[in-house]
Amino acid sequence: MHRFPGRHPAPLILLNLLTLLALVACNGKVSRPLLPVAEYEKLIVGRIDAEYVGTDNCVAQCHRHDKLTDDFRHSVHGEQIKAETGLPLVNCESCHGPGSLAIADLEAAKQQHGDQAKCDTGTLLDLKTLPAQAQSLICLRCHSSASTPSLAHWPTSTHALHDVSCFSCHRLHEGPQQKVSHDQMAELCYQCHPDVKTQFNLFSHHPVREKKMNCFDCHDPHGSPHNALLKGGTVRDTCTRCHMDKSGPFIFEHGDVTENCSNCHSPHGSVTRRLLTVTMPYLCLQCHASAHQAGLMSADSRERAIFARRCTDCHSMIHGSDTPDSQGHGTLRR
Repeated sequence: MHRFPGRHPAPLILLNLLTLLALVACNGKVSRPLLPVAEYEKLIVGRIDAEYVGTDNCVAQCHRHDKLTDDFRHSVHGEQIKAETGLPLVNCESCHGPGSLAIADLEAAKQQHGDQAKCDTGTLLDLKTLPAQAQSLICLRCHSSASTPSLAHWPTSTHALHDVSCFSCHRLHEGPQQKVSHDQMAELCYQCHPDVKTQFNLFSHHPVREKKMNCFDCHDPHGSPHNALLKGGTVRDTCTRCHMDKSGPFIFEHGDVTENCSNCHSPHGSVTRRLLTVTMPYLCLQCHASAHQAGLMSADSRERAIFARRCTDCHSMIHGSDTPDSQGHGTLRR
């Protein structure tokens, strides 16, 4: 084995291990192997010695949950408890497990502690301590890909594989509105993506902070077969959902922008106008330097011409054009 002169491998190995431990401690997460689905199903069965008693029997015994009960009854889940809807039954025990043991000793506790008596929540599922995969499985028992097509890609999505569960984004007890509101979507994503928040605060940005659009307009948080959870098949397909005038097809196309708009634009934000990754003409010169040296020359100096001109002053149809120039060439001019 090759050894560096004067250096022993043991201290290096120890240093690498300490560095790895420090990184784990900073991230606050510990990598755990994924278990078979059957193992997660066992975690959400609940106490086998408990019985299902129904929501009314649970909440009638304890007024501590009156607000939660009222919010739930006005939610999309609570509406399904009504028999006339013909929808599957969704109630407290659907998520928390059978509740007979939780209220079994509540009357005796009331005699001893009065209104301070509480049900025995330790007999219910401890949802907060469940692995993220088990938490999501509670929801997926009803929200399967068959009933909710947007979840078809969830099991293999980057969120699911990085210990993000349904509970991370959907807070069912914060009010009757159980979906993330339009105004809260961006802030929800920023909790894990602070770098994106910084980009949206740059000079040129998509109007996310102005509440005119949100992350979900471009990305599907529940999973996508495309890169970066994009809703479109390519970056260009995603962008042209809004920028339809750039979709083409054009007779004269700009080769570098036919598939990936991010070759020139930074999608979340940039310090240059129009979300450009680099200011013009330097952006164009990354590809067109050798062929356009003469066009950048001026009577005074080449440097002054570069700082004074934008390529789009002449080539205004930079994304594509159907109009040839006077010589019949496609120079992307109007």
